[in-house]
Amino acid sequence: MFNSLYGTLTHKDDSKVFLELNGIEWQIIMPFNSITKLPPSGEKVRIYTYLQHSQDIMQLFGFSNPRERTLFLDLLKVGGIGPKQAIKILSGIEVDNFIKQLDDNDVDALTRLPGLGKKTAQKIILTLRGKLSFEETPASAAADSDIINALVDMGFDRKAAEAAVKRAAEEEDTKAVPDSEKEQIIFRRAIILLSS
Repeated sequence: MFNSLYGTLTHKDDSKVFLELNGIEWQIIMPFNSITKLPPSGEKVRIYTYLQHSQDIMQLFGFSNPRERTLFLDLLKVGGIGPKQAIKILSGIEVDNFIKQLDDNDVDALTRLPGLGKKTAQKIILTLRGKLSFEETPASAAADSDIINALVDMGFDRKAAEAAVKRAAEEEDTKAVPDSEKEQIIFRRAIILLSS
């Protein structure tokens, strides 16, 4: 439900960073490549995020830009690849190089990435080749997508969640709410619509 977080970087290691924002310190799992691009601790930084919510765990994943996050989400569509493996893949390659390897149908290059065997590399190519879209979406579209993903993680059907979010966002009194509160209102109303 968050598009990005902007705050002070307090600590970073090979797999995660800590970001202080309004007195709260967030632990964010990130690809190693993204972590190496961050400024030193103590500096302000914006991290694009994806919140994974399942029955027993909530994890916040971070990315240096929206394209990297989009590729992460696309990797999750490949059968057998979960968030941790997707992060591991992104830790070993830049987005543009990954796209080139997909376009070139280069299974051998993909198998050199951490944790990727030939079978999984072939599955990635079959699933994603020619299907990646990196259009920068407006913040509202990204927020709606995050809300839909959260609802699906809660057990709701994706199509029903999409319809509920669209309906909740189009309600007249939702449009009058300040942007900072809009996501929460849409999320609550979508749950009510899905539960009725």
